[in-house]
Amino acid sequence: MWSAWADTLTIHMFCSTDLAARIERAERRLVASAVARVRQRVPDTFTADIAGGFVACTEPGSPLNKAVGLGFAPFDAAAWAAVEAEHTRREAPLQVELSTLADPALAHELAGRGFRLVNFENVSGRPLAPGERPAMPPGLVVDVCPAHAIERWLDVIVTGFCTPDTQGVASHEAYDRALIAGIVRDFANADGVTLFLATRAGDLAGAASMRLDDGVAQLCGAATLPAHRRHGVQTALLAHRLGRAAAAGCDLAVATTQPGSKSQQNMQRAGFHLLYGRSILVRPPA
Repeated sequence: MWSAWADTLTIHMFCSTDLAARIERAERRLVASAVARVRQRVPDTFTADIAGGFVACTEPGSPLNKAVGLGFAPFDAAAWAAVEAEHTRREAPLQVELSTLADPALAHELAGRGFRLVNFENVSGRPLAPGERPAMPPGLVVDVCPAHAIERWLDVIVTGFCTPDTQGVASHEAYDRALIAGIVRDFANADGVTLFLATRAGDLAGAASMRLDDGVAQLCGAATLPAHRRHGVQTALLAHRLGRAAAAGCDLAVATTQPGSKSQQNMQRAGFHLLYGRSILVRPPA
C-alpha cells in the first residue's frame, strides 16, 4: 500500500539556493537549541554565530561539535580565525557540514585553512500537501511517545545508533554509548521536537523524532531495533510523521541520511528527492 501511494507522486522537486538556505536555517536552529541544553550540563560550551551559520564545541567527542548552515551569508575571515583559535586552545577538531549549494568560495577558503574532506551526507526533501495522510504498513502502530516512556524511546534510539545498518557509505564517526545517550537526550529536549514510538505485533520496535520549523518538518533521530529491521518499521515511522507534519501546515519534509543507506532508500520509496549533499570537512587539532 505504501509503495502504491508513493508511486502516485509526480512532483519532482528542484532545490534552489533559496530553498537550501531555508533548510540550512532550520538545521542551524535545531543544533543551536540542542547545544543550549548541553550548556546546562557543560557550562564551558563554546558557540558562535558566523557566516549565516552556527558553530559549537561542547564536550569531547560529541556529534554536536561542528559548524552548520555556513555559506549563505558573507564569510568573516577574522571571526572565523577566532573560532579556529578557540578550537586550537581546546585541542579539538573543527568540523564543518557544508552544503553543495553554499557559496563555492567558502569551500576553497576552508581548504586553504587546512580542512580536509572526510565524508558526505545527503539532504532529501518532499513536498507536503494539506490533509495528506500516507498509508501505514500493516501490523505496525506509531504514536507520540508519552512522558513516562521517554527512557524507552532513548534506549531504542541509542541502540539503533550504536548498531548502524551496513548498507551504503559508512559514517566517518563512531561514538561511545553513554555520550550518545546524553546528546540524544539534549536533542529530544530541543525546541519544537516531538518523539514517537513504533510497535510491531505489540513489541517495541522503533523510535523517531520530528521538529517543525517555519513550515519545514525535520525528520531526525529515527532508529529500528536490530531484531525488527526489514519489517517496515522505518516506513511506518516515516508515514506517521509525514501525516502529522502535513496536518500541522508544513509544506516540506526533509531528512539527512548517509549516501546509499537503507534510510536513503526508504526516503526515495516515500517520494523524497535528493535536494543537495553536504561535504563533511574537518580541520584536525593544531
